[in-house]
Amino acid sequence: MPLSDRRPAPTAGQPTPEPADDQAQMLIAAVNEALAEKPTAFRDDTPLPVVGTALPVPQPGRPPMSQGATDASTLMLAGGATTLMVSMSAAGLMYFSQFADPVACAIVLGAPTALVLAVSRLVAKTRTSAPPVIHQHYNGTVVQDSRSITTSTRGVIANTRNQTPR
Repeated sequence: MPLSDRRPAPTAGQPTPEPADDQAQMLIAAVNEALAEKPTAFRDDTPLPVVGTALPVPQPGRPPMSQGATDASTLMLAGGATTLMVSMSAAGLMYFSQFADPVACAIVLGAPTALVLAVSRLVAKTRTSAPPVIHQHYNGTVVQDSRSITTSTRGVIANTRNQTPR
């Protein structure tokens, strides 16, 4: 039933209620109903089982692996992306020029990659082969002993003999 039909008949000498007053009363009632104290959450404090009965579910993303395997995987992905970019560049060059020589494209596009790989290997070898520089400062008398001890264990009943060269 519309709101105007529920309105009581006007009383003589009293102002007639406006439709805006009815809407305001309905809004106030809706706000009061929304603000009424109602439970909005429930907390279950029962302890969870340590090991459940559900089977393990594979998780999205990369599978768990060691740091070395993760590094190698990332390196392979980056190398694959680089190879794809170089190959697509060569294919685009040959397709759009219609007379590009595949050998020339391989030399032009492969030379920078080979150069970068060679330089990176050279840098990696120089980093690992150079011994670390150690600076030691001493005050007073310093005695340096460079003797080595040779150990041999022989026999049914183990007998260890340490020989110090003189």
